[in-house]
Amino acid sequence: MDRDHTTSPLAEFLRSARARLSPHEAGLDEPLLSRRRVSGLRREELARLAGVSVDYYTRLEQGRSRSASPEVLDALATALHLDDAEREHLHTLARPTPARRRRRARPQRVHPATWRLLDILETAGRPAFVLGRRLDVLAHNRIAGRLINDFRALPAAERNQARFVFLDPHARELYANWPAVAADTAAMLRRDAGRHPDDPALSTLVGDLSIRSEHFRRYWSDHKVHQRTTGSKDYHHPLVGDLTITYQALTPADDPDQTLFVYDAEPGSPSETALRLLAQWNEASADDRRTRNTATSGSGG
Repeated sequence: MDRDHTTSPLAEFLRSARARLSPHEAGLDEPLLSRRRVSGLRREELARLAGVSVDYYTRLEQGRSRSASPEVLDALATALHLDDAEREHLHTLARPTPARRRRRARPQRVHPATWRLLDILETAGRPAFVLGRRLDVLAHNRIAGRLINDFRALPAAERNQARFVFLDPHARELYANWPAVAADTAAMLRRDAGRHPDDPALSTLVGDLSIRSEHFRRYWSDHKVHQRTTGSKDYHHPLVGDLTITYQALTPADDPDQTLFVYDAEPGSPSETALRLLAQWNEASADDRRTRNTATSGSGG
């Protein structure tokens, strides 16, 4: 019977990945697809594709064996058609850090050089922000705050991209393809959970989102993982209308658990014009603040 009661992250990920891959996608010749009771691969099919015994693979998927050699993991990843992020996640789940070697994570800090880079990108009219563990928003420049959300105005505990996407109604209006953004956000958080399985703050975040968002519960149960590198995203902004941005994700050298996202737009496109308008709005707002501060200082003297 193809049902288990284990909660092993490795077992859950293998079952989920196997269920998503059809025999046709796996390259199997299956003339009797209409008689199948499952849409994904059977255990014996995946074991055959990976070149391992059915009994050995079954022990892995049932949580009775929680580790495997790198060669077996690579064979399973290839058979399951996993991408680079999913392959890394599979290896991470099979090789958890021993508990005795784990240390309490220190609060993340953005390096002064990264802050300077955010300012430089602000001057260039390019949104940029830094995400840390748990998708916490560690820093952003003013134009990014105007494009997405001014996280600096929120309490520290709420400065989190996943909380924004799933719990803030503004996100539903802002992202033109909110379901895709939400699915990717849950998958990014799932990758983080694999890398930091004993992070109590992450467990609290996942629990809170699971209680408050039906959509998060559904995407989280898919066990998908995602790592953003480059791509594009569509916005429906209340001030400048529709725009498409491209992004690049960079990792600061001082902290591999931080990601710097830099946004851009196609030169000469309406989206570039929209970004320029946002930058001008920021400059006008800054001028207004300086004027008010000067007036206040003058009246107090």
